[in-house]
Amino acid sequence: MHIEKIHLRNYRNYESLTLDFSPKINVFIGENAQGKTNLLEAIYFMAIGKSFRTAKDGDLIEIEQEGSYAKLLLCKSNGQEKRIEIGLDRLKNKRCKINGVPLDRISELLGTLNVVIFSPEDLQIIKQGPSQRRDFIDGDLSQITPKYHHVLGQYQKILKQRNQALKMKQFRTVDLDPWNAQLVQYGTEIIVYRKEFIKGLSILTRLMHRKITREKENLKLIYQSSIPMEKEESFEAIKSIFLKNLKDLEEEEVQRGVSLMGPHRDDLEFEINGKNVKKYGSQGQQRTTVLSLKMAELEIMKKETGEYPVLLLDDVMSELDEHRQQDLLQSLKNIQTFITSTSMESMEKIENMNLYEVHGGKIKILKKSVS
Repeated sequence: MHIEKIHLRNYRNYESLTLDFSPKINVFIGENAQGKTNLLEAIYFMAIGKSFRTAKDGDLIEIEQEGSYAKLLLCKSNGQEKRIEIGLDRLKNKRCKINGVPLDRISELLGTLNVVIFSPEDLQIIKQGPSQRRDFIDGDLSQITPKYHHVLGQYQKILKQRNQALKMKQFRTVDLDPWNAQLVQYGTEIIVYRKEFIKGLSILTRLMHRKITREKENLKLIYQSSIPMEKEESFEAIKSIFLKNLKDLEEEEVQRGVSLMGPHRDDLEFEINGKNVKKYGSQGQQRTTVLSLKMAELEIMKKETGEYPVLLLDDVMSELDEHRQQDLLQSLKNIQTFITSTSMESMEKIENMNLYEVHGGKIKILKKSVS
């Protein structure tokens, strides 16, 4: 798939912008705070329905404007065209259409345009807590399998209700069984989806990492579930273990007023040659781990959906040494890619690209791809 054109109106610092893109590599050069990341954010927003930088949709509206509008023309690998439109206003209304047909829920957008983003902030996947790693897993799975997004939403709703019931039970009798049954059902579905996803992602990430490190390092991904189980438990077995442990933990959960077990407590661990990357990995190893992870994301999305996603590289080329830059660029031959940078220095190795200059919310094309 590739994006043919985008139009933005009153989006961040873009009063009005219309751009055509190369189906291959598109490079945006400019100083900081000129709007490069805003453009990538707009593409991500059209794919996911939310920003990767803020939880507030109002931040996406140009200052002193009442609303913003974004339109994107997408061409799938089978030649089918999709037109995505999203409008926002200051009253927190969000209106989305695909080919002119309004969507009842923004989640219906998922799977239309798939994206993978790689930015310096992605190092937080390694460095920060489990919630960042769960968000990474959930984001990919929601694009690949929209049903997962629905199951996750249901789980989060039941989890919130169950936590409220736990707090109430401190003062009066409350039957937790109805919440337990739903939490276990949705939670087990999430665990099964995640385990299968991590299994495939782990294989690809290990292969990518061995290539980048010239066979010197072995990277391993380990899904750490809060449900104590063997590696290959059946769906019903996981449900049974989950439910039993909820019963065993009930007294402690009531005292603390919070659910202590379930996929909302799970984590993903990275090991290089048997050592935890978060605790013992160097800055270079952590950066290479994330690069391997992102390259593997591209392949697993291709495997699951039949076509490569669009790749967004936000100011990361300068973060990589020459060897890693070459490995990354070699992997982009069949992938539409958007690259932002403050200089041309790391872009000189790209032979065929659309080159744009970004300044003060204005973009002009400097060079067009020959194909």
